[in-house]
Parts: sequence; structure tokens; C-alpha cells
Amino acid sequence: MLLQAEPLPSGTILVADDQVANRELLEELLTAQGFKVITVSDGEEALDQVGKVPVDLVILDVMMPHLNGFEACRKIKANPETYLIPVVLVTALSDKQDRIEGLRANADDFLTRPVDRVELLARVQSLLKLKHRTDELERAEAVLFALARSIEGKDPYTGGHCERLSEYSASLGQHLGLPDEQITALRRAGVVHDIGKIAIPDSIILKPTSLSPDEWKLMREHPVVGERICAPLKSFRLVLPIIRHHHERFDGSGYPDGLQGENIPVTARVLQIVDVYDALTTIRPYKPAFSITDAMQTMKLEVAKGWWDAHIFDEFEQLVRSGTADFLARGAAAGAN
Repeated sequence: MLLQAEPLPSGTILVADDQVANRELLEELLTAQGFKVITVSDGEEALDQVGKVPVDLVILDVMMPHLNGFEACRKIKANPETYLIPVVLVTALSDKQDRIEGLRANADDFLTRPVDRVELLARVQSLLKLKHRTDELERAEAVLFALARSIEGKDPYTGGHCERLSEYSASLGQHLGLPDEQITALRRAGVVHDIGKIAIPDSIILKPTSLSPDEWKLMREHPVVGERICAPLKSFRLVLPIIRHHHERFDGSGYPDGLQGENIPVTARVLQIVDVYDALTTIRPYKPAFSITDAMQTMKLEVAKGWWDAHIFDEFEQLVRSGTADFLARGAAAGAN
């Protein structure tokens, strides 16, 4: 049986070089392979185009006026909207220090001038395949986020809850000095932590009175359902424990697994603190919005009962009282309206 050749990737490539001849050569080589090519003459123009036009790959000459290739690459990679775009640096220099500088700027690959056609196309095709897989992943994440927000939208009392938890938990995680990958997981989990409620009837989610034992049993299943929904995404590896365990309690009385103390992942302990804070400071069918002072006092009592991590709560209280996270107060005020 004959194997079908894998189709070549397509995409839009931005080429930045201050030398016309170099730009024309790269444009000719790339357009001959079916790529759409945009050319600019310096790093500032490259940044401007990346901000305006969907680009799949950027090729930057290192030595350019106004903004050199290293600086342009660094700015592209520092922007959350563009950091996943692959960047290739092209230089006539083979000095080791240039490569080190390029790696520090987070460049994805390097080409040495004069550019070899076969090497150029091989590197471009490899990076574009990776970019297309990343785009598919982002689309899958976007579907989950949209689903999570649609669930939230059913409840008029929880508007903005996902965004607030995303911001609150990331801020607390940064305050605690958690690694960047855990901060990213907290931002994502803030949006999707309750996605498992899609399996819970609206009559239970929106019930203004206490749940019956059977209803409560069903409600307690939503963390496991949420974990199952998000499990296929490998990029959610660090998000899954937050989804599953954000209703555990430090004394082991939570659900779904009855984990106790530091057996509860630290990221789940972070999110549950801000989740409780947001619930207390916003109007719910069963209660008015608490003031920040009353909310903190209530949470202190719950910490004394053994429900929440005392150290993380103390750090959260410090964050609230310091005024450095004034959005916590704004969020509480918005929730009370």
C-alpha cells in the first residue's frame, strides 16, 4: 500500500530585513512554495504588522535599524497575543554570542546568511507544522472557555465569576511565588473550574433553597465531571488537579476525594480561597453580598474550623489589606450591584 505524502503546511510569513535584495530573495523562495509573504524593512514595522495581521511565522534579520532582530523578537515573545508565533533570526554572523542572545530573546530557530534554500524551507515547514498544532490546541481551549462561560451565564448571580477567579487566583499565586506554569494553570482553572456543572440540572444549580440529599450528591459530582471533560487537553495537565480538588477542605471534610492538608494540590488551595471570597462578596440567591470586612471575618472562622489552608489565607488577607490588589475591592463592589 502506498503511503500518502503529508501535505505541506501553508501560512503567512512575515520577513523583516533592511536590505531589499535579501527581502526579495526570501519572498521569491517562500512564495514559490505557496506561502503568503509580507515584507518590511525594520523591526518596528515588523511589530506593527504582527499586531495588525494574522501571521504564522516571522523571519527577522538580526542587524536592522530602529529595532534590531533581537529586540523585535523579544517584544513579540513578551506579548501574550503574539508569543506563540515562531520567530527565526537570520544573521551573517556565526558568533556563539549572537546565538546566545537569540536564545535569550526566545527565538525559535536560526539561519545563517547566505541562506540555503533547502535549509530555509525545512525549518519553515517544521515550525509551521508546530504552529498549526498550537492553533488547534488554542481552538480547543477556546471551546472549553466558551462552554464554561455559557454555564456561568445561566446564573444571573454569578456574572463575571470566571474572570474574577482567573484574576484573583493568578494574583494570589504570584504573591505566593508560585512558578509561572502554575500561575498559567490558575488563570485557566479560574475560567473552567466549574465546567462540570454542565451535567447538573439547572433546577439544582439555580435552586434558591437548600439542596436535598440526592441533589447534593449530584452536585458533588461536578468536579469529577469537569476533570473528565478537560482531560483530553494535554496543556491542561496542571489545570486538572485544580478542577477536581477545588472543593476539598484542609481537614479532609471536602469532596470528591476527602483529601486532607497538603495532600490537596497547592493550586487547588489557592483557587478555593478566592472562590470562597468571591462567593461571599457577591449576591447569591440565598444571601446578600458581604462587605470585604465581613467576608474576611467569615473566612477566618472557617479557617479556625479547619476548612482552608491558614497560611494561604493569611497571605490572601495580606494581599487584600495591602491595597496592591485593588481589583479585589472593585470585584466585590461590582458583585454587590
